[in-house]
Amino acid sequence: MFAIIGILIVFGAVISGYLLEHGNLKVLIQPAELVIIGGAALGTIFISNPPAVIKAILAGMGSVFGNSRFTKSLYLETLKLLYAVMQKARKGGLASLETDVDEPANSELFAKFPPGKPDHHVRDFVCDTLRMAVTGGPTAFELDQMMELDMDVHHHYSHQPAAALSAVADSLPGLGIVAAVLGVVITMGALGGPPEEIGHKVAAALVGTFLGILLCYGMFGPMAAKMAKAAEEEGHYYHVLRVAMTSFVKGASPLIAIEFARRAVPGLVRPSFGDLEKACRGGGAEASGG
Repeated sequence: MFAIIGILIVFGAVISGYLLEHGNLKVLIQPAELVIIGGAALGTIFISNPPAVIKAILAGMGSVFGNSRFTKSLYLETLKLLYAVMQKARKGGLASLETDVDEPANSELFAKFPPGKPDHHVRDFVCDTLRMAVTGGPTAFELDQMMELDMDVHHHYSHQPAAALSAVADSLPGLGIVAAVLGVVITMGALGGPPEEIGHKVAAALVGTFLGILLCYGMFGPMAAKMAKAAEEEGHYYHVLRVAMTSFVKGASPLIAIEFARRAVPGLVRPSFGDLEKACRGGGAEASGG
């Protein structure tokens, strides 16, 4: 929502300033310039990115124009579910989680994990880690290193769509110059004609440069930055899961492990200790059992 408002402010301010100087709005309407710039920009995306990244760019638009899903409510429900998992492991041993982590889709603990919008990548991150803990082979340090490696890989690929969109934004001023140069070529071919016709063609050429710069710094550049911030928010979410599981495997009680994880939540969306304790008690677990 804020992205849409921002785009409207950018274009509204530019057009309003132009009209205040008694500019002719019709001159800015140059479909040919948009075809050149937009088509060339689209082509650069296909040239420089594999299909998976292109799909990720389209999917990432939801994070640009929608609201963040990493809210206080999501973190609260996630910590509550992790607490339930840890309580089960504490009462029945890690071996009691074997069926849950092997078939998470059929598990009461993981069927709707993470809450709100089940994501198999997040669920696999948790279940694969717990599966290794169930085997009893890796140490807590080794499990932490595995999660760090997994997060590094995820971080790399989650930032590719933002980097690709940023590259397109950087190319737009140059593509605007291409459109302008083509307009100058057309203008040179019209020399000797009516001054009004020549003036119109020069204006159309300059509009190409204008559009390239405006789309770069006023639209696509900020969109790429917003997409990168969304990837960072997802990285914070994974970090919270990592802190919770590392603390529990090291021997911390469920309540202490969840408190460690709560402290790792970004401050703006961090649930309070009271809210978390109430949620855990409401989930049927004994919060005081930590």
